[in-house]
Amino acid sequence: MIRLIAFLGNPGTEYRATRHNVGFMLADFLYPDVSWQMKFHSAYLSLPEWKIIKPMTFMNLSGTAVSEAVSFLKLKSDEILVVHDDTELPIGTARLQKGGGLQGHKGLRSIKERIGSDSFYRLRIGIGKPRHGDLALFVTTPFTEDERITLSSLFPLCRKLLSSPEKEGSVSVQN
Repeated sequence: MIRLIAFLGNPGTEYRATRHNVGFMLADFLYPDVSWQMKFHSAYLSLPEWKIIKPMTFMNLSGTAVSEAVSFLKLKSDEILVVHDDTELPIGTARLQKGGGLQGHKGLRSIKERIGSDSFYRLRIGIGKPRHGDLALFVTTPFTEDERITLSSLFPLCRKLLSSPEKEGSVSVQN
C-alpha cells in the first residue's frame, strides 16, 4: 500500500514551468489550495490516505528528502510512489509502474542510492526528448504553450491513475 508520494522537481521560480518540474506541476494541480509545511527538506502535506513531499533539495539530490521521510515514517520501498519527468515517454503520456530502470534520471538514482532499492512505484510523466542538443539543458527549459495545453489534459488522467496507485497502467492524450 502506498504511504508516501514524492513529486520531484527543482525549487525556485526560475524552474517553475520547466520540464524537470512536471512532478511539482502535477502536485500543484492536484493540491491547489493547501498549506504546505516544511519537513524532510521538503514541502510536506499529510493527508489521511498518504503523506506527500515535494523535495526542496533539487532534483539530483531528491534521495536526501525521500530517505528522510522513509526513515521517519518507517516505510518499505514498495510503499513509495515517485512522480517524475521521463524523456523516454512522449509528451501527453504517463505510465504508472513498479520498479524499472533509472534511464539516467539523476533524481531516481539519488533515491535508489539513499533508500537502497529501486523497487518503488513510479508515475512517469512524458516530457519528450530533444532531437539534438544537451539533455540537461532540455529538461531545464520551459514547456511550449502547446505542451502546456497537452499537460492540462493529461493531469486529470494522472489523477485517475493515482486513485489506484498500486495498479500499473498508462494514460495518454491525443495531440
